[in-house]
Amino acid sequence: MKNGLYTLHIEMLDGVAGRNGGVMVLHDGTIRGGDSYFYYTGSYSFADGRWKGELISNEHTPTTAGKYPVFGGREVGIGFSGTYSDEGAEALATALSGKRSIRFRAVMRKLVEA
Repeated sequence: MKNGLYTLHIEMLDGVAGRNGGVMVLHDGTIRGGDSYFYYTGSYSFADGRWKGELISNEHTPTTAGKYPVFGGREVGIGFSGTYSDEGAEALATALSGKRSIRFRAVMRKLVEA
């Protein structure tokens, strides 16, 4: 897993409506990133083409009613695992939002190596 700046594309699973996009910086096992409404901090480990980790998502700007209702206003813990290559990474993730468990797929593409 290369240190760098990555684009992030999220698609909700299990019939939950929603998708999102943003950027993430991966650097020596730490994750920092965000989008127009949320910021993410966390950690990851990797070996042999597989990676896993955890992060926290927090809202920095209140969302518009009806937009991003799943995570809006909550600190959300997220665990993930998946695969990586020199071009990017993919992961299946589970977020705990209140008492609700939400699965989603994340695709990351490397923009710049650090």
